[in-house]
This record gives sequence, C-alpha cells and structure tokens, in this order.
Amino acid sequence: MSPPLDLLLRDCRLPDGRLADIGCRGGRIETVGSLATRAAARTIACEGRAVTPGLVDAHIHLDKALLDDRAPSREGSLTEALRVTGEAKRGFTREDIASRARRVLDMAIRQGTTAMRSHVEIDPIVGLTGFEALAALRREYAPAIDLQLCAFAQEGILKAPGTDALLREALRAGADLVGGVPYVDPDPRRHVDIVFDLAAEFGVDVDFHADFFDEPQHLHARYIAEQTVRRGWQHRVALGHMSEMAALPPDEQDALARVLAEAGVAVIVLPATDLYLMGRKDVRSPRRGLAPIKRLLAAGVPVAAATNNVRNAFTPLGTAGLPLMGYLVAIAGHLGAEPELAQVLDMLTTHPARILRRAEPLLGPGAPADLVVWEGARGAEVISTLGPCRVVVKNARVTIEHRRTVVEPWREAARSAPGGA
Repeated sequence: MSPPLDLLLRDCRLPDGRLADIGCRGGRIETVGSLATRAAARTIACEGRAVTPGLVDAHIHLDKALLDDRAPSREGSLTEALRVTGEAKRGFTREDIASRARRVLDMAIRQGTTAMRSHVEIDPIVGLTGFEALAALRREYAPAIDLQLCAFAQEGILKAPGTDALLREALRAGADLVGGVPYVDPDPRRHVDIVFDLAAEFGVDVDFHADFFDEPQHLHARYIAEQTVRRGWQHRVALGHMSEMAALPPDEQDALARVLAEAGVAVIVLPATDLYLMGRKDVRSPRRGLAPIKRLLAAGVPVAAATNNVRNAFTPLGTAGLPLMGYLVAIAGHLGAEPELAQVLDMLTTHPARILRRAEPLLGPGAPADLVVWEGARGAEVISTLGPCRVVVKNARVTIEHRRTVVEPWREAARSAPGGA
C-alpha cells in the first residue's frame, strides 16, 4: 500500500488540457493521474481549474521598492529616476528596507510567485545595508519563496571607488550572484570585465542591466556575449532590459539574437519599466521599448518577463504580480494568440526557472511541488484575465489560500423589484 501523500490536488486542468490529480510528497510531485483511492494529509478539490508551476520572478529590486511617497517620478525619465532614487538611498536603513521589501514579497507570494531573484544595491552610499536586510528576509520567507540575491553595482564600479571590494564582501557573506550595469560607468568594458572576474572568483552567475536606451548607442550585449564564451560562462549570464536591441534593423536584431543564443545568454524583459521609461522623446508613434521577444525566442534565447521595480521613480505603478507582467508583454509584444499566450506563460515559469538555474518546472513526477491553482480553466487565462490565483503551494505545502466571497445585492434587488424575474 502506498504511503499517504502530503498533498493531493484533485481534478486539475493541466497545460495540455487533460484533467488529472496531482499527488505531492516530500516537497515534490510524486504522481500525476487518477488518484481516487489515494490517501493524503490534505486534499484540495480544484474542480477543473488550471494548475501551473509556481511563477518565477527573475528580476526585481526589493531594496528600492515602494519609494513613491518619498522619491516620486515627476519627469518620467531614466536620468531622473537614477538621481532621485540615489538621493533617497542615502536615508535607507536596514529596518526601512526590510519593511518595504516584506510588503512586496507578500504581494508577490499572494499572486503565485514561488521563486525570485532580487538585485540589491552594493556601493559606498548604502554599503551592505540592503544586502543584510534582504539576507534576513531570505531566511524568514524560505517556507514560501526561494529568494536569490544579486550583489548589484547600480552606481557603477569605476566611478564609485570601493564598490568592487563591497561586492566581494557581499559575495563572501552569501550573495548568490553578481550584477552590473555597464552603461553607467565611463569604461563599460572594464565594468563588464570586473563583474566577470568576481563571478569567476566566487563561482557565481552574472546578471547585467544592459542597453537600456531608445537608440542603439551602447549594445554592450555583444561584448558581454563575447566574454561569456571566452570565460566559459555559457548559460550563467542574463541581460535585463535590452531595449536598444528593438531599435536595430531587423537583420541586425536577428544577428544579435543568434549571438546571444550561441553564447547561452538569456534576456529578461521588464515591461512595466521599459514601457514607462522608453520612447519619452518620440512625438509620433512612441516606441514600446521592449526587446524583440519573438525574434529572441525564435533564435532559441531564453526570455523571461519580470517585475523590475514596484512604485518608485523607475516604475510608479505595480503590485509585484507576474500575471500583470505577462499581460503587458502579450499586449505590447503582440503575443496574444493562444499559442503565444502559452509562450508568455513560459516566460513566467520555464524560462526564468532556467535563468535562476532551478529544476525544470514541470507538472510531472520528481518535479518540485511548487504549484499554483488558478481561478480559470485554461493556462492562457493566467495572462488574459490577470490570474487570479486560488491556491499557492510551495514544497508540497499550501502557503496561500484565497477565499473569495462575492455579494451582489443589486441582483437580489432587481429580482425583488416589480416586474423582476
């Protein structure tokens, strides 16, 4: 007789359209099929609702979230966002960062996110304050979300002396990877080299903010891809934003996509921020500012859609919900057909899991039991209706349950009115 399951999800709608039960034990999916006679410590009736792997947010900034009350966007430019956020950072404390980050983590988890990579700024202004705050939250929130921390040189490395030593200190203290932003430094290639040197020293992955302007005035992605291959760091490098790529002629977009694919470099589009900040100077047909998602996917580049910022000068709106990021990508990237919506869902699950080098998020035996039960009956509805989720499961344990009650007094009033049905 089979031992009892930890969790049994009955009548789940799988991504291929089949109805099946999902049995979980020991933090993993044990079996998928008809489990009518199987005992379980906890059983949830899904009643034909869609079940997907847990969502993975590959790029967020928890340490500078929710600054709209103290450092708001007024001009809406990238230059302004960098300036006002840098000024606000001088007043950050560990308690302040933890308070704001905790609110964002709660938002994300309640909307189906079970893994996340947060950049955390490391520089002479803030030191390791942000890292220390988020490292504590990484432990606190471990039952609900896997949190990776990227030691990130937002202020540059060359123009902010001492940053390289602080990055090294953060990596020694447990940062999961190292990140850079070459376009803020006077010698972008040297910036890239230093980040790769640190990655090699500590054996960690790399995540760059890259080519985040309207026109292709940098294209540091090419040098990053070259260094990725030269240093043997394939499938360990991700590039966030990449909006400049969309301004290239189509043949050059295809060529760059092939370079990235061959180097094993992933791209993370950040639709809320990219749409908000790009195209500001366009007076006719403002550009979207999104990287060319279809061309990248066609070339075999892993592409994730992620949150980036939540309610600060870079992105003054947001709820840390990945379904909204998928919705924005589908609309702005012209990815609304049914097969394309499946691709967008992959950008919230499969692709970011690969970028974070996690186990493949499949709904099959042996896969991690990080799951979301949605209100809708099709996976596409995660994108088309912005969720909402009903149950979130982490390591075979229910972490979130939404119990919704909708009361519609107007209907009863209409029925009670003279002539009502």
